[in-house]
Amino acid sequence: MAEEKQHHRLFHHKNREEEGGPVDHKKKVKHHSHLQKIGELGAVAAGAYALHEKHKAKKDPENAHKHKIKQEIAAVAAVGAGGFAFHEHHQKKEAKKEKKAAEKGRHH
Repeated sequence: MAEEKQHHRLFHHKNREEEGGPVDHKKKVKHHSHLQKIGELGAVAAGAYALHEKHKAKKDPENAHKHKIKQEIAAVAAVGAGGFAFHEHHQKKEAKKEKKAAEKGRHH
């Protein structure tokens, strides 16, 4: 009995840019915009957690060291998420420029 092995295409998705096919610039701008918002939300959440741990460190002197470590980790996560949001903001701006250039080329 010949059983055919089915391959799932989960990680074999090809990018349209790499294939040389048409690029949906509107979709690209929207994608980077969503990722920027996720980065911003992550930064806010991590910052809020850092402040929460700072408050806990003051209220619980026995475990203050543990809370300060958690606070520092949350602060680093907030900075990282902010950097990601900043990166995606620039990617979005670049995608908008590409979209505008593609629209100019199409009309002439």
